[in-house]
Amino acid sequence: MAATLVGGAFLSAFLQVAFDRLASRQVLDFFRKKKLDENLLKKLKRKLRSIDALADDAELQQFRDQRVRAWLLDVKDAVFEAEDLLDEIYESQAQSIDSQVWNFNFSISCVSLLNNKNEIETKMTQVLDDLDELANQGTHLGLKPKLGSLEPSCVSQKLPSTSFIIESVIYGRDDDKKIIFSWLTSDTDNHNKLSILSIVGMGGVGKTTLAQHAYNNPMLDGKFDIKAWVCVSDDFDVFKVTRTILEAITKSTDDSRDLQMIHERLKEKLSGKKFLLVLDDVWNEEKEKWEAVHTPLIDCGAQGSRILVTTRSKKVASTIRSKEHNLTQLQEDYCWKLFEKHAFQNANPPPSPDFKEIGIKIVRKCKGLPLALKTMGSLLHNKPILEWKNVMQSEIWELEDIDIVPALALSYHHLPSHLKRCFAYCALFPKDYLFNKEFLIQVWMTQKFLECSQQSKSPEEIGEQYFNDLLSRSFFQQSSGNKKCFVMHDLLNDLATYVCKDICFRLEVDHGKSIPKTTRHLSSPVVNGQCFDGYETLHDIERLRTFMPIAKLRGIHYNRWHCKMSLHELFSKLKFLRFLSLSHCVLSELPDSVSNLMHLCSLDLSYTGIVKLPESTCSLSNLQILKLNNCKYLKKLPSSFHKLIKLRRLELIYTNLREVPTRLGQLKNLQILMSSFCVGESEGFTIQQLGEFNVHGRVEIKNLQNIQNPSEALALDLTNQIQLVGIDVVWDQTSRSIYPRKEHEIIIDNLKPPKHLEQLLIKGYGGTQFPSLLFDNSLSNVVSLSLHGCNFCQRLPPLGRLSFLKFLRIAGLDKIVSIDVDFYGSRSSSFPSLESLVISNMKNWEKWECEDVTGAFPRLQDLSVSFPPNLKTLSLHNCSKLMASIKEACALVANPSLKYLHIWKLDHVESFPDEGLLPVSLTSLWIGSCQNLKNVEYKGLFHLSSLEKIKLVLRHCPNIQCLPDNGLPESISHLRISGSTLLKQCCRSPEGQDHAKIAHIQHVVYDSDSLSEDDLYW
Repeated sequence: MAATLVGGAFLSAFLQVAFDRLASRQVLDFFRKKKLDENLLKKLKRKLRSIDALADDAELQQFRDQRVRAWLLDVKDAVFEAEDLLDEIYESQAQSIDSQVWNFNFSISCVSLLNNKNEIETKMTQVLDDLDELANQGTHLGLKPKLGSLEPSCVSQKLPSTSFIIESVIYGRDDDKKIIFSWLTSDTDNHNKLSILSIVGMGGVGKTTLAQHAYNNPMLDGKFDIKAWVCVSDDFDVFKVTRTILEAITKSTDDSRDLQMIHERLKEKLSGKKFLLVLDDVWNEEKEKWEAVHTPLIDCGAQGSRILVTTRSKKVASTIRSKEHNLTQLQEDYCWKLFEKHAFQNANPPPSPDFKEIGIKIVRKCKGLPLALKTMGSLLHNKPILEWKNVMQSEIWELEDIDIVPALALSYHHLPSHLKRCFAYCALFPKDYLFNKEFLIQVWMTQKFLECSQQSKSPEEIGEQYFNDLLSRSFFQQSSGNKKCFVMHDLLNDLATYVCKDICFRLEVDHGKSIPKTTRHLSSPVVNGQCFDGYETLHDIERLRTFMPIAKLRGIHYNRWHCKMSLHELFSKLKFLRFLSLSHCVLSELPDSVSNLMHLCSLDLSYTGIVKLPESTCSLSNLQILKLNNCKYLKKLPSSFHKLIKLRRLELIYTNLREVPTRLGQLKNLQILMSSFCVGESEGFTIQQLGEFNVHGRVEIKNLQNIQNPSEALALDLTNQIQLVGIDVVWDQTSRSIYPRKEHEIIIDNLKPPKHLEQLLIKGYGGTQFPSLLFDNSLSNVVSLSLHGCNFCQRLPPLGRLSFLKFLRIAGLDKIVSIDVDFYGSRSSSFPSLESLVISNMKNWEKWECEDVTGAFPRLQDLSVSFPPNLKTLSLHNCSKLMASIKEACALVANPSLKYLHIWKLDHVESFPDEGLLPVSLTSLWIGSCQNLKNVEYKGLFHLSSLEKIKLVLRHCPNIQCLPDNGLPESISHLRISGSTLLKQCCRSPEGQDHAKIAHIQHVVYDSDSLSEDDLYW
């Protein structure tokens, strides 16, 4: 059982890579070809196993004994050296074969070095000597070898689907929330323009979570003119912090270089405004720096403005002269509730008392820290009682001399080895850095973290599983501000940095520490417009595997940067790179020496001025990911691009290639992300080529008018494109014909979309009928649909049948005269999921009716309808949500031609019409079968000077008993009342209370009276 809980040492996963290389055909063939001593391979395998035997105990002891930690770091470096040598041998043999197949001329220095038999054996002997010495040192340190030969498993246990990404309930903080809310809304401090409160508490106690709950409290809606959240962290640069505050307030990027300019803009934006500013995770204790940030805020805002600060330091609260709210550890009963939530997750049947007895002891060891409680609970979920006991009795709880929370160290120790290295790699990220799941999985893939012989899944699927495992164990948290991004808590960032010291290195701005020779992975912050000269220190770390510039997102723009070192020199020096990002770097060309990077798996050239890729790029035989997003000057790819046989992902978003290599479709495992495919008139960009691609995400297929023969569209078979979620089908409207185009109908019917398609846009379509895919079941999963500029279509398809449709936009359909029952697709249930409806620029639209439809638009939230000036008839039948949206948008009163309005079965309407709702052009109003209608409002009718006819069909309006006190407008000449005996008596009888109100009306009809032909019509 203990072996199951302790998934393996951090080293074990890396050692498995080395074992795989040792067993590979390429390494064995290389040794035999060079007539090298194969016993060296056997010795290396034995040495690595002896190290692996000590690794588990060393992982545990590193938190208690600095000598063991130093030994472990030396071992990691030695194992990397062994792996590098084996990789060189493996790639040398593999690329020797590739050069014969593809006729490449490799100019790779490391290959030539491996031609020397003595040098290879010397390197191997040195590695063996280092490992032998380290094994002896480990024994002297008292490290105990693990029993058995348990191989590390890369197959994750199935974890619960609910991972508590966002804590909607925070335990034990009700009093704290009340205090914060009371301070935010209190008037007692209003003699001061600005009041400041600091939430002070130790790391992991929940300061940020409490501030988030306060900031997002719906009871604050309307209390502040401006709300802004700024994560400050430990880099308190006055200029940067002030500019970040400005950007958070304006929700836009500011490129000011002068602090005075920023202060002036702040004053302009905040002048007379009551604002709430949250400064999260403040560390600065220097009074002068704080006052430089604080002073302009005092002078700007209105009375009642607030700044809420979170900090671990009481000295910070004192420095900023704020009120102080101390957030203490959770009380024990709330600790148990939080732990129970993550450990048992509403288990049915409930766990036995034994679990609770041990669990309470573990909870006490977490010392009231919510973060520790969550990670411990997630660790022990679905584990047997013996493993709970092992955790409770662990020595790690006794940690005293390091700044690592014992519960977090213990949770890390019990991670499987494959998850340990994935987590530790995140030490490259600065604190509070928002990262994307897909990006992190891609980086793991480039480092060979996702290679698993026990899995039949793709690397991306394995990465998704690993990520979700770490998420469910609370090592990652979803960002509260951006649901697509994730973040690591500061304490977990400290833990990753601790276990990966000198292997993962963050080159901070003005960092005084030199880069250790053992560094394999390097990240560097990018400062906008500045030259990065950190490469000058890279001469000692030639075995670097990762170079990751981290550019902070400011507003909607990333920082751009310059590379001081020539790329040729860089590529010649760092031959072991696996991940290289030059994104946002100011460069226009890539040197041929890029082919030196024989291990490179990921290359990112996005947002650069690159004009072309050298042909030598195609010799990167290990390249799996190539990102060329927003490369505006790049027009084509190298002709030998099809030789990149390991390429799995090509990103071309907002990069407008004019042609693609003819054999690109041969790369069957290649996923292509492209924002648009512009169908050309030449062979360089044909619809047939698009049919060969495995397109992911969303793609715009432009210039379909360039298809010479409509049958060519048959080559674009999208039915099996399972990762394609969105298609834009676009004809160029600048060359639009004045006559319908039958070939458009043939083309779009031949473009068969995948059944799982979620987003579809049809623009510039010249057919007279919408394509069949909008009438049959082809789009059963579509969520978003847009129809633009389809100028010859005379009737809308039955879009109400699309049960998952949430967003519908209809614009520029010139031939549509009427939207009627056919549009709804069903008389009983129509548009069941629609949340947003936009109708605009319909110049000939005259009539909108739904009299025979019930239950339409039950979830409608947003409506934007630009009624054309000639819309004459509007019928709303059982569309309460739609009516509410129309009222909110004031969409009726702005229409000068509306004459006929029919309101039917609007159950939530209690009074009608609201004042100012109806246009003065209205001549006929029908109201009927409104269950909750109580009042017909005179204020909504009196201005209708053209209104002649009102029909009140009150058979199902039991709550209306009389007409408005002021009667009905003088303009009304026809009134019909049906189905209300009481109202009939009030109006018909001369003694009735409403008789005088209708005395001026020439034609009054009751449902029992004989009706003329004209009466029946209206």
